[in-house]
Amino acid sequence: MLPRLFFVQTERQPPSRDLPGPFAGFKKDWRWIRMSVDSVPLLRMEDIHKWFGKVHAVAGVDLSIDEGEIVGLVGNNGAGKSTLIKALVGVQPKSRGTFYWKGEEVNINSIKDSRALGIEAVYQDQALVDSLGVIKNIYYGREPVKGFGPLKTVDFEKMKKEVRPLFQELGLDVASLDQEVRFCSGGERQGVAIVRAMLFRAKMVILDEPTTALSVPAIKRVLDFIEALKGEGISVVLISHNLEHVYQVADRIAVMSHGEKVLDENTDEHVKEDIEQVLHETAGAI
Repeated sequence: MLPRLFFVQTERQPPSRDLPGPFAGFKKDWRWIRMSVDSVPLLRMEDIHKWFGKVHAVAGVDLSIDEGEIVGLVGNNGAGKSTLIKALVGVQPKSRGTFYWKGEEVNINSIKDSRALGIEAVYQDQALVDSLGVIKNIYYGREPVKGFGPLKTVDFEKMKKEVRPLFQELGLDVASLDQEVRFCSGGERQGVAIVRAMLFRAKMVILDEPTTALSVPAIKRVLDFIEALKGEGISVVLISHNLEHVYQVADRIAVMSHGEKVLDENTDEHVKEDIEQVLHETAGAI
């Protein structure tokens, strides 16, 4: 968004000629005051609350995420990270508060609502069906069809044609798109889930503990996937207990404790110590 220009009159005598171009009509005795106006974030959460009976699991969280930004969401067990995200994607709708998408207030009460906006979540278990093939997992519930009427069939050829470039883009090499997901490595399973998010043109991808129980090479691949999403202009929310992994890719890190956001800082050489101190002080939250 371009910055707005405001004009404030001075007490000097106006010169004889006007300013040129689009500012014609303003005399040169007007000085320009340039104010930076922040672009509207892709997502803004305002005063989000979630109760489970008497348990106040998320307490008044405000959080904004820009387009193409990677935001790490960290905190100790029970801090409210996953509950906040489940409210965002509609799995467990919020009790109170407001979501804004590109500046417009939106209601998110189901996964269908969040997907319609372009929000895709990749959970810790990747939400994949082990007994189904890679290609079937990617399109599960959204398979394209060909033919007419009772003769409609799933268009597997189209599915594979659409998916292959994304696998190549991510550097993801699986033996076959038809192989069952249970035969994929941990890194490949994450890749399959991320391809699904990219394929359906997600504007924001939420990754819940994507590096848990992965080998070192698989962790590197997942972090590479995250940076590839950013390269596509896709926003990422990375939930993780591993600050080192978050620190490698995040533009900004938010810390939660006892259901509240207690820190929100851009990633730099100083913020890591601040975050580690907060996590230490809030260990054992909830």
